[in-house]
Amino acid sequence: MPDDPIQDVLDDAEDEMSESVSYLRSQLRTIRAGRASPAMLENVTVDYYGSQTPLEQVASVSAPQPDLIVVQPFDRNAMEDIERGIMTADLGLNPNNDGEKIRIPIPPLSEERRKELVETSRERAEETKISIRNVRRDAKNEIERVVEEENLSEDVYYGAEEDLQEITDAHTERADALLEQKKEQIMDV
Repeated sequence: MPDDPIQDVLDDAEDEMSESVSYLRSQLRTIRAGRASPAMLENVTVDYYGSQTPLEQVASVSAPQPDLIVVQPFDRNAMEDIERGIMTADLGLNPNNDGEKIRIPIPPLSEERRKELVETSRERAEETKISIRNVRRDAKNEIERVVEEENLSEDVYYGAEEDLQEITDAHTERADALLEQKKEQIMDV
């Protein structure tokens, strides 16, 4: 069958699940793991000339030391807006503006804060797994519909259901692996 509607449903489900895992990866990257990283400011937006602009588009971000992030604005007039954007991102960071660069010292994490960050990571991973299960549910409903419409056998239905479960399990395992990796980074003193 060159045009296999069930395979199309499975491929779409896999693509959506992969997007969920990629989103989790980007979310976990923004969670602090003890050392300074430009990725910590990835979701910061700046009110730049009236529009919300991602920080990377108005400044270069670097981490020259494990306990310091430096933000070098492309436009010095945006300095206060960048500083305000970092403060309102609620990352618990205090930027210092010296007129040329914004230096953000990264304080060491307390044990309590590390546990909070692990819990936040766990919540994000759970949201991803819920998203994956929702995609599975929708795909399963679509497979049922296709089997009924195309008048296919039960074997085809059960085979597709098994394939869908394998895809779901693989993506759930990837989400769990990302979470474990992040937990190790956070708890590593």
